Amino acid sequence: MSFSAAAATGFVVLFLSVTVGQDEPAWSVKYDPSQICAFIGSTVMIKCSYKYPSIIDGIKTEVKNKIWFTKGNNRVPVDLKNDSNYKGRITYNFTESSSSFLTIKDLKQRDSAKYKFRFITNQPGGEFTGSPGVTLTVLDPDLRVQVRRLETQTELKCESSCDQIKPPSYVWFNKENKMEEQSSSIVVSVRDGGRYSCSVKGHDDLRSPSVYAPRPPSVSVTPSGEIMEGSLVTLNCSSDANPAAKYTWRKKNNQSVVSTDQQFVLSSILSSDSGQYYCTAQNQLGEKTSGLVSVQVTYAPRPPSVSVTPSGEIMEGSLVTLSCSSDANPAANYSWYKEGEEAPKASGQNFTITNIMFKQRGNYYCEAQNSRGRCNSTVTMNVVAAPRNRVAAAAAVSAVLLILILICLLVWLIRKTKVWKQQSRPGAGPVPSEQVNPAEESVAYSVVHLATKQEEPLYCNTVQLGPTRPKRHKKRKEEETVEYASVNCGRTRTDARTESEKQDSVEDPAALYSKVNKPGKNSRETPAGF
Repeated sequence: MSFSAAAATGFVVLFLSVTVGQDEPAWSVKYDPSQICAFIGSTVMIKCSYKYPSIIDGIKTEVKNKIWFTKGNNRVPVDLKNDSNYKGRITYNFTESSSSFLTIKDLKQRDSAKYKFRFITNQPGGEFTGSPGVTLTVLDPDLRVQVRRLETQTELKCESSCDQIKPPSYVWFNKENKMEEQSSSIVVSVRDGGRYSCSVKGHDDLRSPSVYAPRPPSVSVTPSGEIMEGSLVTLNCSSDANPAAKYTWRKKNNQSVVSTDQQFVLSSILSSDSGQYYCTAQNQLGEKTSGLVSVQVTYAPRPPSVSVTPSGEIMEGSLVTLSCSSDANPAANYSWYKEGEEAPKASGQNFTITNIMFKQRGNYYCEAQNSRGRCNSTVTMNVVAAPRNRVAAAAAVSAVLLILILICLLVWLIRKTKVWKQQSRPGAGPVPSEQVNPAEESVAYSVVHLATKQEEPLYCNTVQLGPTRPKRHKKRKEEETVEYASVNCGRTRTDARTESEKQDSVEDPAALYSKVNKPGKNSRETPAGF
């Protein structure tokens, strides 16, 4: 048995021929080939050769009729020319060398059948039908290229639906360029950017779909625009590739794969999911990576972080800065408030007080706000009085005490001077109160006593001695009142004084009297006094 191939118009057809041995019968039909696989819409040619005795009983044999059939039987066949299913699609061709050709155009899947040839001669009983005939199988072309990845190369294999009947011869194309290879398989380099297809030899117009590496993927985000925290977000990746690409999703600056699906779905997106993503499309012929797609999740401000500089106790008069920071998208706006007050103290992340006062101590809170919400945090500012204020208070007390001491010292000096003047007069002594001129009753006396012992504490007393006496003299009418004032400055004594000591004290040389006259209109003298 031997095989040969013949071409038909439009599409390739395969022929299976059977060679008969030396002892061939006088009457015979040979089909070459006995099985044919053809594609829908193509044209097929079925061929056979027949043989008969040239002379029988001295009578030359002549062929009177030749037909092809699929229906009926060997004795009563139905000529294809009379079959409505083949009307206008078949032709018969014969040669002088006793060959017959059946051509069928625009093959239909229903044309699949066993075709036989029958001839009738002029000899009595000279009819013959060849068996078993030619089996025609009409299929969808289904030309395809199988891709198998090797280590650094890729194997391409062309296949069709007729391969199980008899694999045809194939030719290859890279884009529109016909390649030299004419086998069912070829090996190509990975990532060479080619587009490979195959066809049946002799029929370049019938080509398989091309195979190629992925094209640069396109990416998209749903929903587009603003994305709220907690919403459903889908990232989609698409790439033109054959075989179909497999996809992987990654986040920028993070090489770990976050998804191996064409669609990366975040059912309840978090703020931490914000960032830039990209996908990679890969098949056996290569891979391509998309550009970056940005996902920005919006959310309300988180509880702000607040601080005070300087920390701890703050000295009055210091420079103080309150700082506030909150994670938010879109970025938060900040306002500063003091507890118990409605009006804001400041706006912005930092609230600076250049010269803080003690009354500004207390709790302050920062409020962070954006279009998604607001949140606040409180900080305490502990302000203490400056040391210079305490020094100033102590200095004021000391000044008051010093003034009192100076007053006492001044009074003592005045009294001492008066006593010295009285003692410098001959026979001078203390003036009894009984001898005081009535005209001098309006005189105010000021007496200052200073103790002699320095170790005793100093004290001062001021005494108002009484009301003014009535006027006794018309001459001194203008002198209306007499006021007595006694100022005692001295050390405290624990022992009681005797009456004689009291009398001696009146004549104490340390006693000083000051007389103050309130002059009238006609008065010319000014008494000695303060």
